[in-house]
Order: sequence, then structure tokens, then C-alpha cells
Amino acid sequence: MKLAIQTIASSLFGLLFFGVALFGTAGTFHYWQAWVFIGVFMLATMVPSVYLAVQNPAALQRRLNAGPTAETRPVQRIIISATAVLVVAVLVVSALDHRFGWSSVPVPVVWVGNALVVVGLVLAQFVVIQNSYASANITIEADQPLVSTGLYGVVRHPMYVGALIMMIGSPLALDSFWGVAVVLCAVPVLAARILDEEKLLTEQLTGYREYTTRVRSRLIPYVW
Repeated sequence: MKLAIQTIASSLFGLLFFGVALFGTAGTFHYWQAWVFIGVFMLATMVPSVYLAVQNPAALQRRLNAGPTAETRPVQRIIISATAVLVVAVLVVSALDHRFGWSSVPVPVVWVGNALVVVGLVLAQFVVIQNSYASANITIEADQPLVSTGLYGVVRHPMYVGALIMMIGSPLALDSFWGVAVVLCAVPVLAARILDEEKLLTEQLTGYREYTTRVRSRLIPYVW
């Protein structure tokens, strides 16, 4: 029951957050791209969450335990705080772009953006299904095994791949090319999170150092 309440509360907060950030900034509810984006985002997160609630409640609980206060490493608290600011910036800039017409995203590209949002979110959630220890904060549990197959056999951080795809798609779905520029500012922050996370994993997760010699790409195969 507690987990269900947390999931519902998280969803309601997400709706309120998107509503204020997008419609409040755009100054209108006549922003069909925002309505579609919110619907797509909520559907793409709620369906996997319901699945996890039934099949693996512990994994869902790890995903809900998010935010700067959930991090145990000081540098990660800073990184997550910066990430939250950038997420808000992407939404606000995208809504301002739509409001003042700084750029014009063709309708087909808007739908491509929504498709990227779905792909990114579903990919991230699939990682949780494959690795139930994949949490929203960086921590190592006493009985945590090393997962090195499936998506983890392609890149070392498939969840962040999903997050990056979703971030790129979001401003396009919200009718903004300028929002994509803000997403580019988030890439160094994501890289900093990955590098610090790998330091912890190498120190505390058995077999991770050897794993990095087999799977060399962190985020993008043959690039980084």
C-alpha cells in the first residue's frame, strides 16, 4: 500500500510539475504539443511502473528513491541538483520558444520527438527490469550482483542512454529547437555523473573492473 501511494504521489507531482513548467511559462493552455508530451511521458512511465509494482516492488522502490537527498556522495548531490535545474531549463526554454516563436518545429519532427521520449523512457525502464538493482541514486548494496549481459553487454550505462534519448526528444516534442541547445549543456553533467559512478563501482562492486575491459563503451558504442 505504501509503495502504491508513493507511485501515485510521484505521478501527481509529475503532472503538476509539467503543468506549471509548460503551461505557466507558455502563458496558455492552447499548447497541444505540451498536452501530447505530458500524455506520452506519463503513459511511458506509468505502464512500466505498474509492471514493476506487480513483478518487482523492490526495483520500483529503488527508482522512487530519487533526488539530491537520496545520494550518499557529495559530488552526486551537486550533479543531481544541476540536473534538476537543467531539466527545468529545458522545459521553460521550450515553452518560451513556443510562446514567442523563436523557432518552429515541423509537426512530423514533433512526433519524432515524442517517439524519442517513448524509446528513451521504455529503454530506461527495461534496464530496471533487467537489473533490479539499477536505482535512481548511486549506491552499492551488500548482495548486489554484477550484470554484464543484455544491454549491459553493449554499453556500461544503458539507463543513461535511455535518459539521453528522452532528453533529446523532449524539446522537439515541445515545439522547440532552442531547447535542444539546453540539452547539450546537460551532456557534461551526465558525463560527470557517469565518471564518478564508475569510480564507486570499480571500488565496491566485485568484478566491475574486469567488466570495463570487456565492455569499453560507457554511453555510445565506439565513441565513449
